[in-house]
Amino acid sequence: MKARISPLPRAFFSRPTLTVARESLGKQLLKLEADGTRLAGIIVEVEAYIGETDLGCHARAGLTARTAPLYGLPGSAYVYFTYGMHWMLNFVTEYEGFPAAVLLRALRPTEGLSLMQARRQRPPAELTNGPAKVTQAFGIDRVWNEYDLCTADARLFLADGPHCPETIPAARPRVGLRNTPEPWRSLPWNLKLRDQVAEEANG
Repeated sequence: MKARISPLPRAFFSRPTLTVARESLGKQLLKLEADGTRLAGIIVEVEAYIGETDLGCHARAGLTARTAPLYGLPGSAYVYFTYGMHWMLNFVTEYEGFPAAVLLRALRPTEGLSLMQARRQRPPAELTNGPAKVTQAFGIDRVWNEYDLCTADARLFLADGPHCPETIPAARPRVGLRNTPEPWRSLPWNLKLRDQVAEEANG
């Protein structure tokens, strides 16, 4: 039986969003299935979304039924549906009442690959290399919206990884904000591990 891994504490998420985003790189996302299967992956790409003034953030619409989880407890999940077909997983940050989150864009899968492949029907390199791919591979949908990632018995959570990046991550504009006005469209709030950038460049 595999040893239980402890979730990151709420204090990790209760900090400035860009700090949480940067320090999420190299951490693990884990999910414990009902049958005991453990899914895990190293976080290699994230994006930050910060407040109602960020026109790339859903909170630009203010507090609505959809955006309410963004205003919730730091360390909880904000899972939303997009393009009529995809789920996206975010981690709420900062403090309750302030809408901000980190979008999980890509993982390097490490455990539970057979179940991920059964769900995705793709080779290992394509299992979790995109935000919608992560949620499909991990079986994450609206049921996990507002889920508390910080409780001792959480089934979906972040944990320390086998290594933490020591170099400054590569920062680029966020993906898919073509209709968002400047300066929000070009803010360098997409962060990747530098070895991930090199790996993608080499095919």
